Amino acid sequence: MNILSRFAMLRHIRGLFRRQPILESVTRGRRPGRPEEPLNRRLVEASCRDLDELLQQLDTSPQGLADSRAGVLLREHGPNEVAHDRPLPWWRHLWLSYNNPFNLLLTVLAAVSFFTGDLQGVLVISLMVLLATLIHFFQERRSSQAAQALKARVSSTATVRRRRDIDEGSGAGRPCEIPVNEVVPGDIVLLSAGDMVPADCRVISATDLFLSQSAMTGESLPVEKFARAGAGGGSALEMHNLVFMGTNVVSGTAAAVVLATGNATYFGALATRVTRVADAGDVNAFHRGVNNVSWLLIRFALVMVPLVLFINGFTKGDWPEALLFALSVAVGLTPEMLPMIVTTTMARGAVVLSRMQVIVKRLDAIQSFGAMDVLCTDKTGTLTQDKIALARHIDVTGEESDEVLGFAYLNSHFQTGLKNLLDRAVLDHVELKTELDIARNYRKVDEIPFDFTRRRMSVVVSEREQHHELICKGAAEEMFDICTQVRYEGRDWPLDEARRERFLGVLRGLNETGLRVVAVAMKEIPPDQIAYSTADESGLTLVGFIAFLDPPKESTAPALRALAEHGVTVKVITGDNELVAIEVCRQVDLAVDGFLLGAQIDAMDEEALARAVKANTVFARVSPLNKERIVRSLRSQGHVVGFMGDGINDAPGLRAADIGISVDGAVDIAKEAADIILLERSLMVLERGVVEGRRTFANMLKYIRMTASSNFGNVFSVLVASIALPFLPMLPLHLLVQNLLYDISQVAIPLDNVDAEQVRRPLQWNPAGIRRFMLFFGPLSSIFDLVTFAVLWYVFKANDVLHQTLFQSGWFVFGLLSQTLIVHIIRTPKIAFFQSRASWPLLAMTALIMASGVFLPMGPLAAYFKLQALPLPYFGWLAGIILAYVLLTAAMKRYYIHRFGWD
Repeated sequence: MNILSRFAMLRHIRGLFRRQPILESVTRGRRPGRPEEPLNRRLVEASCRDLDELLQQLDTSPQGLADSRAGVLLREHGPNEVAHDRPLPWWRHLWLSYNNPFNLLLTVLAAVSFFTGDLQGVLVISLMVLLATLIHFFQERRSSQAAQALKARVSSTATVRRRRDIDEGSGAGRPCEIPVNEVVPGDIVLLSAGDMVPADCRVISATDLFLSQSAMTGESLPVEKFARAGAGGGSALEMHNLVFMGTNVVSGTAAAVVLATGNATYFGALATRVTRVADAGDVNAFHRGVNNVSWLLIRFALVMVPLVLFINGFTKGDWPEALLFALSVAVGLTPEMLPMIVTTTMARGAVVLSRMQVIVKRLDAIQSFGAMDVLCTDKTGTLTQDKIALARHIDVTGEESDEVLGFAYLNSHFQTGLKNLLDRAVLDHVELKTELDIARNYRKVDEIPFDFTRRRMSVVVSEREQHHELICKGAAEEMFDICTQVRYEGRDWPLDEARRERFLGVLRGLNETGLRVVAVAMKEIPPDQIAYSTADESGLTLVGFIAFLDPPKESTAPALRALAEHGVTVKVITGDNELVAIEVCRQVDLAVDGFLLGAQIDAMDEEALARAVKANTVFARVSPLNKERIVRSLRSQGHVVGFMGDGINDAPGLRAADIGISVDGAVDIAKEAADIILLERSLMVLERGVVEGRRTFANMLKYIRMTASSNFGNVFSVLVASIALPFLPMLPLHLLVQNLLYDISQVAIPLDNVDAEQVRRPLQWNPAGIRRFMLFFGPLSSIFDLVTFAVLWYVFKANDVLHQTLFQSGWFVFGLLSQTLIVHIIRTPKIAFFQSRASWPLLAMTALIMASGVFLPMGPLAAYFKLQALPLPYFGWLAGIILAYVLLTAAMKRYYIHRFGWD
């Protein structure tokens, strides 16, 4: 495999190489967190078995499979691919875009209107449903296609040994590249730096092999693998001679025999789990909210509409007309523009978020974005840079020491073996090359390479040809065993037992802060020695420690503060060490109230877990199923939970959350499980998205509360007028046209301004609050409806059947103007037009619809709509009534806020 291919493949799966342990239980009834027994047992047995016996069982050899045998195995085991979500067919996606309670209710009303001959009602309702469905469908389809385009489309290959059938007898095998999906059990895979591991394998030979296994274990540093047989017992993930699909080779080379492919791997087992069809009862916060509000309005309509029918039927005697009028009331009571307003608002939010480097896959996720009050996030790459950096260089007492850094730099610079991430972090201090003047002052004499038994490496340099210096660095505690002296306070001291215990305490303190520590030692040797060996690594002087950490991003701390200011609690869920996680939290100023380990979560029932997830901030050493349980526990307590992750191991948490958040570069399955994809892996981007989500949701709530209260007031007025008047207060046509014009005035709601105070805390569906708002402000309009009735009845003598058109025209104009204008009073808790002003599109639509409402009875279309021109004095009365209505509503709004609050 060439370097470009390896690099492409590495990018293709880089989202896999992070964090927590991969699947540990995929079957119901097993204790969460324990390895799935058959899979784990098979891999452990393969790890411990004699290599020749294992190869015989797999019907292979170190020279690889014959081509014909590989073909048979490929047909038997299938392609080496894991389960993925398949895109919905367009017709099913279209059905899901249509299928919600409001659209279904409106469809029923349209059907009834058709059978009663109200074709205008059918047209109006059908148009609303059609627009809402198509906008939702096309916006989500476009977002989904954008998300699909983010997936890396590279040709992934693996290098294997294969024998041609004609060479089978000679045992000759040749390296060849094949597509990853053609790898089969028994293949001998050749691995080198940059390669991805194409399947679960056992190592049969290795040279300095280091793998990034963070997708499995959460360890950010590479782990070494070698060929000797395992000891048995425990988890397959702990076996030093097993490598897994979803990991990549950082350094070294190896040959490994494939044990399992596709869905039979650890990777595939989890993919199979997370791509199962979700439980039908597991709905997110948006759907719960919509369903609650829908049933609130439906129950209200089931009470009011029969009342209108029977009152008008008994008092007017015209039951067909009464039925048509009751149907019009039902349409008027139902905010038929709600699906379109909601969809348009969310579609606009998706466009705005796309400019912020956020792709919204599901439109309803925007509401969950705004309602989110708990964010569960991983550590590596989100809070941190996902890059090992040198954090400290200190002497044995803990004091900063440039001398220690200088020795470490010389060691890393002159070693000829493969430089690991720690060496690269030291060599990032390029200024030392100049300061030490390495080219002039130092010459390499010899090198004692690293091995896994000693766990250290040394270089010998000649300093100005005066003497040789042996510089050794390695595992900290073992380094104490080869040192007889220790350097601090400018001189060398004997390393006696007291000093040993003292400085081991310093080392333990560094480890407890989550740092990865390497010790540095040296000794001077006369310049006449030529060859060096491990025997020379004795009698050294311990000069200090270098400590490494994945440093936090500069944007993390301000982003966490911004999220806290907006009412979002952040919890860190990681497969890494708890000490590392706590130290990172300290560095980014995230207060840690407590931590919980995955093993502790495994032992808890749901009630105990609920208390624990509420009390703790950090969850460490967790499995994928631990993540899922944590998220579900938080949701069961009423929280709207976001989960941010990018690995296969994060997919259960992404599925379980109200809003799953992934990133560009994540593994495909994580992207498929997510609702939102960030093109920039930063919490600051997330915070901006939260604010925009709240703006979007705030505008949705505006429409629902204003329309529900206004429609309730109209229906209440209709009930009163139906009892008192000898004719219908408005014709069904008038109700439908008035309702349509009002709804058209609200199409600018998605573009409306939102007060800053309204996005400072999470916004959630509150059916009880909507009901209270509706019952409080709805009757206010009815008071002035009755005043208008009185004026039309007594002042303008519209008090009999012959003058009913005048009455209906007068109430039509007042109802439309008051309903449209009052939006500006109750759209904000502030003083309208002064402290908070609507956006210019909403102001323009308000003016346009009010003008249209006056034009219809006064213009040439009046007869078509069964209206008539109003006398000019009526408009004076109209202005006074509307002014009184606005002032009373503003005063009552202050009382409402004082009594109930605005949310």
